[in-house]
Amino acid sequence: MKVREIIKLIQQDGWYHVDTIEGEKINMRRFLIVVEKAENNFSAYSPDLPGCVATGATREAVEMNMHEAIQLHIQGMIEDDLPIPESQSFAEYVAV
Repeated sequence: MKVREIIKLIQQDGWYHVDTIEGEKINMRRFLIVVEKAENNFSAYSPDLPGCVATGATREAVEMNMHEAIQLHIQGMIEDDLPIPESQSFAEYVAV
């Protein structure tokens, strides 16, 4: 089992991660990311964090890059004294 799978199971059980940035405690937040297949790579963005994007050669790579991009984006918002948005987005498949 991969670490990400274990973390997801722990979170589903109601546990959450508390991280610190420069000594300030922050609760783990979840943000929806949209991953798109491009011609030669993958790209991703988060609807709740405008301007936060990433690319990668594989789906796994873009997901890891997006995770890092979100961390850096939020760290920048904290440093700029901007509020961290609550996630408002969700995804659903529609069968037609």
